[in-house]
Amino acid sequence: MSTPAHPVVWLHHAGQHLGLVPTLGGGMAAWQVDHPSAPQGRLDLLRPWDGHTPDQNSLASFAMVPWSNRISGGGFEQDGRFHPMQPNRAGEPYPIHGDGWLQPWTLSQPAPDTLEMSLRSRGFQGNPYDYEAVQTFRLVQGGLDQEVRLSNLGAQPLPHGIGLHPWFPRTPRTRVTAPVQGVWLSGKDPLPVGHTTQYPDGWDLNQGVLAHGDLIDNGYSGWGGQARIEWPEHGLALDVHMPDFEQDGGAAQHFCLIYRPPQGPAFCFEPITQPIDAFHLPGRPGLRVLGQGESMTLRVCWRLAPLAQA
Repeated sequence: MSTPAHPVVWLHHAGQHLGLVPTLGGGMAAWQVDHPSAPQGRLDLLRPWDGHTPDQNSLASFAMVPWSNRISGGGFEQDGRFHPMQPNRAGEPYPIHGDGWLQPWTLSQPAPDTLEMSLRSRGFQGNPYDYEAVQTFRLVQGGLDQEVRLSNLGAQPLPHGIGLHPWFPRTPRTRVTAPVQGVWLSGKDPLPVGHTTQYPDGWDLNQGVLAHGDLIDNGYSGWGGQARIEWPEHGLALDVHMPDFEQDGGAAQHFCLIYRPPQGPAFCFEPITQPIDAFHLPGRPGLRVLGQGESMTLRVCWRLAPLAQA
């Protein structure tokens, strides 16, 4: 799994195998675990990159900085100044997922169990953001610790956000469960048009949502900072935990997103610090205005757990 233009760097530790692609948006190529149910002895915990498609959306996962999801209105206003933003992906009418995923990152290995990637971005494609981002991946017994640190290096305070965009393989009985308080509904495109605590049928993450079904591309409010993805066919679950949940504002400041396409081998459960188009929602939920030299961090612990096979 590699290409001369975008080589994969592998980390092998604690019965796991992590592949990163620094030159392709600082993304992940694969995360695998040694498992007896896998034909080749390795089970993919994320949808693996095919090794040659130079499309960041084909990666196993990538970080979203310095904002996540979409921004409408051609840009946003901060402190009385309008900052225009251009669409950054073919077929998308809005700038999406930040700009870190569109740039090459620099890789280092600070410890035998750890890989780190960093990005220094200055006004990419005319964006107003001047920042540094650092991703840290540490393989531990039973899982992966992931961190994204974002620092504003520009002179002007601007609203920032971070998100993770992992693609999880879906078996027929895959489901995801998480404590949430509400969901933003959307119109013909994924932009929010209203918030509700009355979930559409099959959308209530508190009760569990199947990974197969009609389209969901919506952000959830009041996320409790934990979640579980289950693959009953493999007798395996993946638990998600935010170690800084309470000190980072609790449920009022945590959000997640489900992207469940009607077709395809994978779906997304995305930890995000702000919902879709937060720049234009009342109160700008989750966005953090960082002054020069100020930082924010998103930390996620992913832990594997056995699941009884039925």
